[in-house]
Amino acid sequence: MTESKEDEIENAKLAYTIIQSLLNANEALSDLLVVMSHAMEEDVIKAMTNTGEWETYLESKRTLETTNKQIELFVTALERIEDDD
Repeated sequence: MTESKEDEIENAKLAYTIIQSLLNANEALSDLLVVMSHAMEEDVIKAMTNTGEWETYLESKRTLETTNKQIELFVTALERIEDDD
């Protein structure tokens, strides 16, 4: 069973909405970490940033930079599909 172009566009919009909400949640978490770090003593911050979890967090932030560029390409492609309609 094949989807119509309209269904494909709606599914792409849904995927974008889901991805954007996950990115927004991640950004909110990052902002919270910044606020929390201001309330911590310097030795606590140093201890936290010397963990594998912190390295994983930093790597995920780097990955999100690429993801944001991919989303821009996705939105551009979606806009082209809609314009062709």
